[in-house]
Amino acid sequence: MAIADEDKMTIVIQKLRLQRGWSQEQLADVSGVSVRTIQRIERGQPGSLETLKALAAVFDVDFDQLQGTAMTTTDTPHPRPMEPGIDSAEALAFAHVRKKRAFFVHLTQYVLVMGLLAVVNLMTSPKYLWFIWPALGWGLGVLSHGAGVFQVVPFLGADWERREVEKALGRKL
Repeated sequence: MAIADEDKMTIVIQKLRLQRGWSQEQLADVSGVSVRTIQRIERGQPGSLETLKALAAVFDVDFDQLQGTAMTTTDTPHPRPMEPGIDSAEALAFAHVRKKRAFFVHLTQYVLVMGLLAVVNLMTSPKYLWFIWPALGWGLGVLSHGAGVFQVVPFLGADWERREVEKALGRKL
């Protein structure tokens, strides 16, 4: 049974990502490609030429290797530097700091807007505290954002995904 080129590419990209222990979000951060695009490619949908070139650069492989035509199993577990002076660990660290900053901006917006809504609520109808409802809804979003940034649910991260693939294969990636 022959494997289609798009299926080979899907397997190769996912394998390279898991070998490095990266989540889809981490790969998106390092490559500059959206998480949604990474998800689509890993589901077998074709990626644009620019996207595939960006992924090949991040994985430090030839474009042909990314397409699965020259893939070997002896790839190094960590890529060489993507830019002079910046290796993949540093790129992931910078991406994580950007995510933390985005979370703190989100949290600040939540506190300011909910404070304003509380003041408006107390000035207009102090007997009914309606501002609690948007505070609860948005608060769940803030909690979810924080859980993702601070990896509160670690058992669903890249390490777990790699272990599950290796368990299914019965061997290391």
